[in-house]
Amino acid sequence: MREFGRRLAGVLRGGDLLVLSGGLGAGKTTMTQGLGAGLGVRGAVTSPTFVIARVHPSLVGGPALVHVDAYRLGATDDVAGEVDDLDLDASLDESVTVVEWGEGKVEDLTEDRLTVVIERSEGTAPAEDGPLNAEGDLGETVGDDPRVVTVRASGPRWAAVDLTTALAL
Repeated sequence: MREFGRRLAGVLRGGDLLVLSGGLGAGKTTMTQGLGAGLGVRGAVTSPTFVIARVHPSLVGGPALVHVDAYRLGATDDVAGEVDDLDLDASLDESVTVVEWGEGKVEDLTEDRLTVVIERSEGTAPAEDGPLNAEGDLGETVGDDPRVVTVRASGPRWAAVDLTTALAL
């Protein structure tokens, strides 16, 4: 997932919105770590679950990475208001904005976006960013832990971008 994120970073620019979905331990944060490495941003990319959003400035003159965890949004009937309170549109034009658990919550920010759905194969153990196991350790994988990643491009920004070639692993 990190390598996938690094490759994806190669086609991103300021103003891009990525909406990530997938179950716990699917690899959303791990993919975002790869994005951060590919974009050359400052700071360790970790799950922003409790702070909701983190900004990682570029170290190489590129766009900042805004990493959002929308899992806790929607506790009220005003999801749009909660998203608006994050003020994501203030940095959307110049940053790469990644929203974990954002499906159905942030699509109104822009018509140009990538929706990335990450699915784990059935029967695989939780990934490194997954929940704690019975022993209190992060779940680890043994052998291959394949993912199925579906990328849906929306809006005119992506009409001429060949994602198939750019993301081939």
